Amino acid sequence: MELAHSLLLNEEALAQITEAKRPVFIFEWLRFLDKVLVATDVKEKQKKLVEQLTGLISSSPGPPTRKLLAKNLAALYSIGDTFTVFQTLDKCNDIIKSKDDTAAYLPTKLAAVACVGAFYEKMGRMLGSSFPETVNNLLKSLKSAESQGRSEILMSLQKVLSGLGGAAASCHRDIYKNARSLLTDRSMAVRCAVAKCLLELQNEAVFMWTAELENIATLCFKALENSNYGVRVAVSKLLGTVMATALIPKQATAASSRATLEEVLELMATGFLRGGSGFLKSGGEMLKVGGSVNREVRVGVTQAYVVFVTTLGGQWLERNFATFLSHVLDLVSHPRATQTHVEAVYSRRCVSFILRATVGSLLGEKAQIAAAKDICQAIGKQMKAVEAVVNDANSENKAGAADIAASQHVMVCALQELGSLVQSLNATASPLIQEPSIGLLETVTSVLLHPSMAARLAAAWCLRCVAVALPFQLTPFLDRCAERLNNLKTSPEAVSGYSFAMAALLGGVHQCPLGIPHAKGKMVVSIAEDLLRTAAQNSRLSLQRTQAGWLLLGALMTLGPSVVRYHLPKMLLLWRNVFPRSLKELEAEKARGDSFTWQVTLEGRAGALCAMRSFVAHCPELLTEDVIRKLMTPIEYSLKKIKCICVIFRRSFNALLRELVAEFTLTDNSANTTTSLLRSLCHYDDSVLLGSWLQETDHKSIEDQVIASGSGALEHDPSSIYLRIPAGEAVPGPLPLGVSVIDASVALFGVVFPHVSYKHRLQMLDHFAECVKQAKGVRQQAVQLNIFTAVLSALKGLAENKSTLGPEEVRKSALTLVMGALDNPNPILRCAAGEALGRMAQVVGEATFIARMAQYSFDKLKSARDVVSRTGHSLALGCLHRYVGGIGSGQHLKTSVSILLALAQDGTSPEVQTWSLHSLALIVDSSGPMYRGYVEPTLSLVLTLLLTVPPSHTEVHQCLGRCLGAIITTVGPELQGNGATISTIRSSCLVGCAITQDHSDSLVQAAAISCLQQLHMFAPRHVNLSSLVPSLCVHLCSSHLLLRRAAVACLRQLAQREAAEVCEYAMSLAKNAGDKENSEPLPDGVNITETGLEGVLFGMLDRETDRKLCSDIHDTLGHMLSSLAVENLSHWLMLCKDVLAASSGKCSIDEMDDDTMFTTLGEEDKTKPSVAPRWATRVFAADCLCRVIMLCENANKAHFDLALARSARLKNPKNDFLVLHLSDLIRMAFMAATDHSNQLRMAGLQALEDIIKKFASVPEPEFPGHVILEQYQANVGAALRPAFSQDTPSDITAKACQVCSAWIGSGVVSDLNDLRRVHNLLVSSLDKVQAGKGSSSQLYRESATTMEKLAVLKAWAEVYIVAMKIKKEAETKPKCVSKSTEEDEDDFGTVDELPPDSLITLVQPELPALSRLWLAALKDYALLTLPAEFATQLPPDGGAFYTPETIDTARLHYRNSWAPILHAVALWLNSTGFNASESVEETAAAMPNSQKQFKAHIQFLCSPRPEEPVEHVTSCLQALHTLLDSPCARIHIAEDQLLGVELLSVLHRLLLTWDPPSVQLLVTGVVQQIVRAAQDYLQEKRNTLNEDDIEEKENPLVLGEGGESGGLVPGKSLVFAAMELLMFILVRHMPHLSSKVSDSPSHIAAKSHLSEESARLVAATVTILSDLPSLCSPAGCMTVLPTILFLITRVLKETAVKSADNQVPPPVSAALQGIKAIVTLPTVKTDETQKQWASLIRSTLASVLEYSQPETSKPVLDEVSILTAIALFLWSASTEIIGVQSLQNGCINRFKNALNSSDPWVQAKCYQLLLSVFQHTNRALSTPYIHSLAPIMVEKLKAVERNRPNNNLELLAVQEGIKVLETLVALGEEQNRVQLLALLVPTLISYLLNENAFASASTVSKDLHEFALQNLMHIGPLYPHAFKTVMGAAPELKTRLETAVRASQASKAKAAARQPPPTVHSTPTIKLKTSFF
Repeated sequence: MELAHSLLLNEEALAQITEAKRPVFIFEWLRFLDKVLVATDVKEKQKKLVEQLTGLISSSPGPPTRKLLAKNLAALYSIGDTFTVFQTLDKCNDIIKSKDDTAAYLPTKLAAVACVGAFYEKMGRMLGSSFPETVNNLLKSLKSAESQGRSEILMSLQKVLSGLGGAAASCHRDIYKNARSLLTDRSMAVRCAVAKCLLELQNEAVFMWTAELENIATLCFKALENSNYGVRVAVSKLLGTVMATALIPKQATAASSRATLEEVLELMATGFLRGGSGFLKSGGEMLKVGGSVNREVRVGVTQAYVVFVTTLGGQWLERNFATFLSHVLDLVSHPRATQTHVEAVYSRRCVSFILRATVGSLLGEKAQIAAAKDICQAIGKQMKAVEAVVNDANSENKAGAADIAASQHVMVCALQELGSLVQSLNATASPLIQEPSIGLLETVTSVLLHPSMAARLAAAWCLRCVAVALPFQLTPFLDRCAERLNNLKTSPEAVSGYSFAMAALLGGVHQCPLGIPHAKGKMVVSIAEDLLRTAAQNSRLSLQRTQAGWLLLGALMTLGPSVVRYHLPKMLLLWRNVFPRSLKELEAEKARGDSFTWQVTLEGRAGALCAMRSFVAHCPELLTEDVIRKLMTPIEYSLKKIKCICVIFRRSFNALLRELVAEFTLTDNSANTTTSLLRSLCHYDDSVLLGSWLQETDHKSIEDQVIASGSGALEHDPSSIYLRIPAGEAVPGPLPLGVSVIDASVALFGVVFPHVSYKHRLQMLDHFAECVKQAKGVRQQAVQLNIFTAVLSALKGLAENKSTLGPEEVRKSALTLVMGALDNPNPILRCAAGEALGRMAQVVGEATFIARMAQYSFDKLKSARDVVSRTGHSLALGCLHRYVGGIGSGQHLKTSVSILLALAQDGTSPEVQTWSLHSLALIVDSSGPMYRGYVEPTLSLVLTLLLTVPPSHTEVHQCLGRCLGAIITTVGPELQGNGATISTIRSSCLVGCAITQDHSDSLVQAAAISCLQQLHMFAPRHVNLSSLVPSLCVHLCSSHLLLRRAAVACLRQLAQREAAEVCEYAMSLAKNAGDKENSEPLPDGVNITETGLEGVLFGMLDRETDRKLCSDIHDTLGHMLSSLAVENLSHWLMLCKDVLAASSGKCSIDEMDDDTMFTTLGEEDKTKPSVAPRWATRVFAADCLCRVIMLCENANKAHFDLALARSARLKNPKNDFLVLHLSDLIRMAFMAATDHSNQLRMAGLQALEDIIKKFASVPEPEFPGHVILEQYQANVGAALRPAFSQDTPSDITAKACQVCSAWIGSGVVSDLNDLRRVHNLLVSSLDKVQAGKGSSSQLYRESATTMEKLAVLKAWAEVYIVAMKIKKEAETKPKCVSKSTEEDEDDFGTVDELPPDSLITLVQPELPALSRLWLAALKDYALLTLPAEFATQLPPDGGAFYTPETIDTARLHYRNSWAPILHAVALWLNSTGFNASESVEETAAAMPNSQKQFKAHIQFLCSPRPEEPVEHVTSCLQALHTLLDSPCARIHIAEDQLLGVELLSVLHRLLLTWDPPSVQLLVTGVVQQIVRAAQDYLQEKRNTLNEDDIEEKENPLVLGEGGESGGLVPGKSLVFAAMELLMFILVRHMPHLSSKVSDSPSHIAAKSHLSEESARLVAATVTILSDLPSLCSPAGCMTVLPTILFLITRVLKETAVKSADNQVPPPVSAALQGIKAIVTLPTVKTDETQKQWASLIRSTLASVLEYSQPETSKPVLDEVSILTAIALFLWSASTEIIGVQSLQNGCINRFKNALNSSDPWVQAKCYQLLLSVFQHTNRALSTPYIHSLAPIMVEKLKAVERNRPNNNLELLAVQEGIKVLETLVALGEEQNRVQLLALLVPTLISYLLNENAFASASTVSKDLHEFALQNLMHIGPLYPHAFKTVMGAAPELKTRLETAVRASQASKAKAAARQPPPTVHSTPTIKLKTSFF
């Protein structure tokens, strides 16, 4: 393949490869050429290139090759010289003229035709002179050509027309005359081509939309007859566009002959009502095609209407909506459209489609509201007419009845559209309801009294839509309907209509998260009961009342178990009473009653069964054994009596099956009703064989009628008005009764079959065969379809139950049945038979059986020649492999593949090719890696077929695409390889993708995209994004849903990995569109503007309704956002802002004046998006905003720091930071939070909360002491205020409370008066909470108020927590600042800081009420969290904030808010000291409260769910901590030791499941509190004991854990529990501590540096560890100390690492503190434990010494810390250590090393520590150290004279050393003092500088000089005698000293300005953080 990549065709290479591969090689070269031609200079090679390319024309190229060839030739001429172009044209014309009609010459002819088209398209007018000849030539050959030639010629003509534009006017008529006759061609591809050609023609040919307008219309209607989907799309586009042009011409010339809107619409209506022929075919044919031929025409015209309006645009529709609406509604009221019920339903579907596709997508929200008003008026007008007829009862006018019948269809269409409109507008539709002038509700409810049931149901449905869109209307609607039902009990229509409405509303409740008040359920039950009770009283009403009663009860069931539970006993009673109680009653019943009584009875029973079905579907939790038993009795009787089954239980199967089989074998049914389930039971992938992909198009709702068996409409089954709508449907459309009964029986058969004995299975299968035999003709088809569906359903049931089919004879019977159908001429049956065969193989699962089946098909395929059996059996092979999988069918793989490959080459029958390729794809898919050996032959076949099969056989190409995809998946990740074979496979795949990508059919393109997507997954380097992405962007605007889906799915995958590249290439598409010369013009609708691909995707969200597509768009945008938003902030923020800003203040058409209206019609509106973004898109944009904030948080600190951001911006203006866009962020959040749409308000408040949380602490650099958010106070207040208004839904108020608490707690606003605004909102809502239960009128479920109240309490709790925190900080701050503020205000931001208790002053007044409510809420929560078995103990009338009916939903709200409330209560109890309450009872109440709280904590911490937010865990722990601050709680926990142990073990479990360090830190805090509490308690006990028994001194010490024996009992011992928990934390952060962990193979030995948080944690644990021994008795201490000391020393060893700045890490200081605490323990030194204690201390010291041996590998140990530890031992535990020689030597060595250390810091510290050791009171300890270490010191200090210090640290070391020497002098006895001074004084004097040196010395040197001088001055007077002696002995010292003294005095006198010298003992500049001594 690489050889093909050259500018000229590599002819040698071509000659060397085999014949079969040449077409691929040529195609690959043409592809390469296509890419490079644009960029290369071809002057010198042009001649050769033209020769090669024209040579290829006559080499009979295949369709894709000829297309590329033509494109390249045209491109070559348009780039290079054009002088040979006419020769080439002539050559082509000669080929076209040629008389050779053989099949072999055809490709050459077609190639020539394609070239001609391409030339004219590319060069147009340059070839102007030659075009008449060319056109005549093409038209001549058009007459004689076959279908492929015809479509190719028409396509070329289209290109000629588009290239020449108006210049071709002379040929327009000829082309038109020749082309129009072909619109009714046999071949569908030709019809499409003609339609496209004429569409091109109408751009210029005026006569088409003037004189010829009617003819065109008639032609189009004829073309639509017997058309397929592609033709309908093409022809409807032609028809719609011509009509639109006729109405508003493109040229000004023809303005006079403009058609009027009435004429145009009249023309289109003819097509809709009469079709092409204008009369109906006879009845016999009707059955064959399924209804009148007109269906295809009607569907096509419907699409044309949509094209017509779309072409004219949204503004036109807005202006002419009323006319258009009345016209469209007239279509349905026309008797021609509604001859039969089915036709009427289909016509309604069409009209609904027209309205939905135009109003729904072309109009913006404001215009949609206006349209809704128009629809309302139309409904009102119709209703008035109907009322007139109804009231005018005396005149028997037939016309009136007909009017009513017609009006019902109008009503249905209008009401459905109104409902859909309101539902899509959602909360934005509120003006419609609130404006009384529109009267929407009155109008819709008036239709509830319409005489026709269809209209009443539609009105009910419309009400349901309104209620779902505006949930605050739900309860009022229900009440209103109930009231009217009661008032109008005597009108049959009213009973029926209002009960429909109530049922519909109840069915909509599940879509309203806030629900309805519980009492409404009781109301519905009482109404229903009343209706059923009074049904018998009045025969005129009994039918309606019975229906209505059961309908309401069925609807009630959809409210779910929480409501139904209360009414179940009553329901069971009602059900029991409807049915006969016993067989006797049943028999008696049969004997009496007239037809009307029976009708009522049966209606009642059907209704009862329907309600049961609803019950079982919606309340499965309530189905206990008992209930099932009670339900079974009525069901059994109904089986004996009525064929109506809803709920199945495993009894009386035989009777049941007999009924079922009779039902779907049409035994008692004369009509040939077929089931609608077969398509859905066949495999989804087989859609290409069935054409069921039509259901995946934008026209699904109308295309159904061309293929479907039933027509859905609400009136077929009223119960569907309250059931859940199947996903993806807008309006429920249950099928007609006949069809649904069969569907139900088929589905049930599948469920029952697996539970039937083999004997019965055999009987049934034989019976099926018999039925098929007996039926004839059309009836046989129907029976067979139903039987097959049943068999498939049964096999599916068997497979799902993992059971088998049965013994040999059952299999045989089934096999005969199935195999017979494989040869059935009906493709659906063949498909089903193949599927059944595969399922059978799966269920039987025996190799021999499978082999037999496969062999049978092999034999058939080898012998059969007819299309039917070839297709059926090839599918059978595919299905066998699909269901048995690769392994099970491995041995047949070779045969299957070879047979199918052979069949696929059968060029005579596209159908055989399609089926065999489809099966091949199935086999490739299911065989997986086993197929690897057949990949090459399969691929080469696929490529050959792609290059040769005519493009009009789209199904073949679709299957080729599937095969290609399957092969790519099979080869998989290998595709990345570079081997020769893999490269070949990969390039073949790429060529295949390229061919399919270029195909004209959308489905083939979609297959190509998914192939490329697979390739990109496995070998991303080899997929060329620069060409793929632009083509995907073009497809985004495709008119075909499946193609858009595929494009978005592919973009989603690309964006996940390479978002930046994707956006870049998409933008390049926009740039290229700008420079027109070198690139082809973009297809319509693709406009990528500066917002790039993201903008296009946002725009798509407004137009698309397909759920899958929208979710993929969301994902794609999400991926782009997460990888690009941070780099490209302003772009994304602008995007979101544009989308969000749409809601506010765009000028709509109403406000424009007339002049601008007409001038703006032209160009401008093309650039703007047609419709302002809809609310759902805006909600998504608001979510994106929150995501951007979150992404920035993880990216860079500067995003949240204005100063940093500004400085970074100065360095590089391209830098962009979030904080610079703060005003935009606030503005967007504000716009969203104050919108109409509730979802958008939620999203806006969420964004606002995020902004407050993230930016609260960002300082404002220009005003120190202020924060950046302060300037937005007004915006925040204004955004929050509307959320607290009276009519706001609870969930929004709850969210707003959260934002309030975040704002108040963030500390942004410092001025109390400013805070008051937001604070008042919270106060007002608190008043609402206090008002109690029954105050406000209820619109929503009770749990909604629970949610709101708890949110308010939670918000207050959060504010209170913050307030207390501020107060605490203020109390702990030093108070000295306030004095100094007067002088320097600028430095301190304290001028307007609040008094420290400001926030508290806001909360204080509310506290008494709040604390009461908080405690009530906690009490509720505690009760609600009781396990289920205590349910009986719950208070019967609910708690403070919940009612017993809504317990389940209330639990959720409590779970969300209890944690902060708990924390707040803990703080409050703590601040009041548990008893600051006014009355005694409250104190009593507060005590158990604390216990209750402990229990709540423990209960929660025992099992926090993984989905609980971390905040809950943390606030719970903080509350515990707070509680333990109070003495009362401490006593409580210390007295009850088991409570403490329990709490510790719970905390331990918590740590096991929660990882964040913040949680662990809090836990250690709580543990510390518990330990402290125990310590205090023990101390107190000991003290009291000491006072009592002063005589027996020993006793108190035995107190504490461990007693006399020292044993600790796990589970009872607090110390043990604490150690367990602390050990866990230590090991988590320092795995080496545990031998288990460090020995395990998974443990990696690398020593990681502890993070700051971990270090704090370890420090905290060590501190607690060292506290534990104080809780034990001496014996207990001996038990725990070894472990504790081991851990502490190990921590010391691990963390004492030298750091650059000599900081002591927290764990080290904690460890040192711990050692000190333990070594100085007072309690341990009793006689019994003395020895043990000594050995413990010694071994600890020994291990410290051992750790401090300098090892090479370890990080450098911090000697200082280790020395400190040693000194601690020496200092505190002298008695135990004295005289242990080895330890002493070790210690001395460590000190020696330190003295000789090169680091002055270590030296300084060492001197300090030695000082403390030398001064030790116990001389026995200090003497050896003085002896061995003093000499070294003196040496070191002497050496300083030669090597003076260079920096402060070194100076410090010298000073410390001198101090030690001075101390030694002081310690020495009088007689030795002279010797000692003789060491010290000369050293000091040697530090003095002489005068000359002094001037030039460094400051450090000077400081040393000063220090020495001071010390000498100090020593002289101290030891005068000895000093003199020393001085006298050395005169040179004396002179040095004297000069220095003199110099010093002189300089003092001279310079007063110089700083006084440092005082005598200058303190060391660096201290240890904590002093240990």
